[in-house]
Amino acid sequence: MQDQKQESATLALVRKILFAVLAVGLAGTLTELLLLEHTDGVWQMVPVCLLGGGLVSLGAHAINGDSRSLVRALQVAMVLLLASGVAGVILHYKGNVEFELERQAGLAGVTLFREAMMGATPALAPGAMIQLGLIGLAYTVRHPGLRVGGRAG
Repeated sequence: MQDQKQESATLALVRKILFAVLAVGLAGTLTELLLLEHTDGVWQMVPVCLLGGGLVSLGAHAINGDSRSLVRALQVAMVLLLASGVAGVILHYKGNVEFELERQAGLAGVTLFREAMMGATPALAPGAMIQLGLIGLAYTVRHPGLRVGGRAG
């Protein structure tokens, strides 16, 4: 019985730490994108909106954490962050490839890959969205609000 209490307390602490890391990560990444003026067109606004939505979802969850629907909404927001991160890596890389090929039409293979990865647009920066999505999903694993006896609304 004592081991279960200790495990439960440890899980609650880990969940609080994940929550804090997620909140700071969402706010920091959103702030960075806004400072970088990552707002030119629909595709650049997608991560900005998803990060804002993630913060709103996390805030609503913080206010009413036992709500199953708010935990599910947070999970949906995190999956969207993951998808956006994957799409962002692809878009950044493709944009860099196009730019490098305009500069040096003969580039190919490993050289093209290296130049594109080191290009003007940080190809792996959207990976932060993937990390945040994974942290958020880890936070919701076996969340008390998802229990069968938990609140539905």
